[in-house]
Amino acid sequence: MRKVLVVGAGQSGLQLALMLQEREYDVTVMSARTPEEIRGGRVMSTQAMFHSSLQHERDHGLNLWEKDAVRIEGLGVSVAAPDGGRALDWFGRLDDYGQSIDQRVKMAGWAELFEQRGGKLLIHGVTTADLNSLTSLYDLVVVAAGKGELVQLFDRNPERSPFTSPQRALSLAYVHGLAPRPEHPDHPGVRFNIVPGVGELFMIPGYTTSGNCDILFFEGIPGGPLDCWSDQPGPDEHLARLLDLMRTYVPWEYERCADVELTDARATLAGGYTPVVRRPVGELPDGGIVLGMADVVVANDPITGQGSNNASKCAVSYLDSILAHGDKPFDRVWMTAAFEKYWDYAQYVTTWTNALLGPPPEHVLQILGTAQAKDAVARRFASGFDNPPEFFEWFMDPAKTAAYLATV
Repeated sequence: MRKVLVVGAGQSGLQLALMLQEREYDVTVMSARTPEEIRGGRVMSTQAMFHSSLQHERDHGLNLWEKDAVRIEGLGVSVAAPDGGRALDWFGRLDDYGQSIDQRVKMAGWAELFEQRGGKLLIHGVTTADLNSLTSLYDLVVVAAGKGELVQLFDRNPERSPFTSPQRALSLAYVHGLAPRPEHPDHPGVRFNIVPGVGELFMIPGYTTSGNCDILFFEGIPGGPLDCWSDQPGPDEHLARLLDLMRTYVPWEYERCADVELTDARATLAGGYTPVVRRPVGELPDGGIVLGMADVVVANDPITGQGSNNASKCAVSYLDSILAHGDKPFDRVWMTAAFEKYWDYAQYVTTWTNALLGPPPEHVLQILGTAQAKDAVARRFASGFDNPPEFFEWFMDPAKTAAYLATV
């Protein structure tokens, strides 16, 4: 029985641990917080997940909240006009629904499930010094903690990392009481509101500790009016400020907010981070090596909602690489190959996400405009969020866009 240590109890780390546990690996997970502390802590993300990622959870019996959580049935796009109205407004249905489960709910539940299935969950904040002594006790150590000191073990890859600073100021609030969009009252979906030169507002149906909810999520261009969170306001002020920004820049969404209230006292978050791709092998002072996964090694801006989806797909990719390796040592060559196998997919997500952080080029504006009149285009755009490589067949290249639009 091969021994694996997973450091970090997020989407990727716990999913990998639970899947390895199924295959009778001896798995230990180290988490800085207990399940109770996770469940009672601050919200961590927006985590909209689409069909293929959700199917991985179903395949391994991890879809514990699927029956209770609201379904994301499509993606709506609105573009603000200079007069405060909407220059574009349309809704594309997904072929299969998505869902967003508050990570406080999911990670606490998965950690408890891991223990119930016989896994070893150790509550301990891990430092580089700790890993020095731990690597000799396990066949493989995987670092899945995307924040903190351990990330510094993994060097930035400049060839794959075009940015050196955050590209958006992020702020969010989980709320109850949001009214449905009057155009589609019976079809909950993610609403992608674009305010040119200012930023984006996403409205995401979700499920939290108190049931179904909505997530109000702003992405502000640095230095602009949405970049106003450095004072880290308290929860009530955070929501009030967010609503005031909605009234100014996306009044059609503000109209839905007459009765909103925070889901709980820890339902707000603000900050930002630099999108980055890091090298996958971390070397410890004593010469031991560890493998980074998910946002430890590929951290994209959340503008495309791919963070949890990438984490899920990284876990599945790493599982396949581990199983295929048999009893051979998990050396640097294997670690690099395992990451490159995942990067064969993740590179498309990274390139597409980075492109959406800039002003849309003419051919993308043509796509968004055509989608308002042609449902097939709207549906193809929405479905791409479940399969980002498909965007490279029509969305990312002007010539391919022209050829596709000519057919519709």
